[in-house]
Amino acid sequence: MTGKTRLLNNVSRRKFVAGASALGLGMGVAPFISRRAMASGEVKVLNWQGYGTDEKWALDAFKAATGLDVVHEYYNSEAEMITKLQTNPGVYDVIVTNCAWNGRASELGVVQPIDTAKISHFADLNPAFRDSNLLNVDGKTYGVAWVWGITAIAYSTDVFKDAPKSLEVLWDAKNAKRVALRDDAIEAVSFAALATGQDMNHPKDLAKVKEKLLALKPNVALLWSSEDEWNKQFQAKAFDVSVYWSGSALRSKTNFKLPVGYVVSDEGGVGWFDGLAIGKDAPNADGAHKFIDYMIDPTYYVEWATKVGAPASANTKAMAALPDSDPSKAFYADEAAIKRLQYMAPLSDEERQAYSDLWTEVKTEYAK
Repeated sequence: MTGKTRLLNNVSRRKFVAGASALGLGMGVAPFISRRAMASGEVKVLNWQGYGTDEKWALDAFKAATGLDVVHEYYNSEAEMITKLQTNPGVYDVIVTNCAWNGRASELGVVQPIDTAKISHFADLNPAFRDSNLLNVDGKTYGVAWVWGITAIAYSTDVFKDAPKSLEVLWDAKNAKRVALRDDAIEAVSFAALATGQDMNHPKDLAKVKEKLLALKPNVALLWSSEDEWNKQFQAKAFDVSVYWSGSALRSKTNFKLPVGYVVSDEGGVGWFDGLAIGKDAPNADGAHKFIDYMIDPTYYVEWATKVGAPASANTKAMAALPDSDPSKAFYADEAAIKRLQYMAPLSDEERQAYSDLWTEVKTEYAK
């Protein structure tokens, strides 16, 4: 996704500082007062661009209800998100944090505990996400569960008359040059670990993971990087089976009318969920709590899901409120499939580097 930085109005800032000086206020105090004055009327959000929090119709409805404007700044990776929080303390009110990164943010002290009593829909959240130790530390909540999803197997229903049951479909010789993978080190390692019966987050035998990925070479037709690329290549029949995101697969089927089936294999799939955090020294913490509550409100979610397409809501009442015709309602209600998931967990810097190095070596072999 493309990041976009919203800059402060320099003219207004200069006028304020000049006025403060005329009143005899110290220059060191001016930025603090400016930030707090602005905060009373806005909520600053840090997120991926185009990911739920910046829908214009939603922000218009939120402002009508609260009087608050919502302004955004974007990041292109979770690592960039952490860097922004570290280098711009006291700037952001609400931050979207993945379950594998929320703990890192709280450990670094760049997000603050959330007063869940101010979140009216908090009790309606699925306990599996709401109470996860990936969002809660020492009895304090550092992220309010927002949405969740699955990374598993998408396939062409024109080619596969029955849903594949095993991850071994990716390695099946019948699918030579018909398999697509996302060009992502952690995801590649995760699925090779699942296929070799290991913990997907912390596989003990990386040599076996590498061997499994190298064995996939004859079948790899595409390493994709975006949903748009996936749809175009699938429509062009460049591949028949792929590792893919659940929400994207549903959009490919419903919005683009592509013959996409989706299944969590017997070996399992990757589960993930995102939380909504509040920045340390947030300029408008009260507004942040209001915005988080709005984001998990069933009324907002149903409109997002039906108008645009969204991951599954962590709010059980929001999922129940979806129209019965919505395919995601039945898909995300498959408890047996959900139990086969392993959820993304925090990784050490050493693990991330090791997975990156391994994937680079594997791709070099793919290119030969």
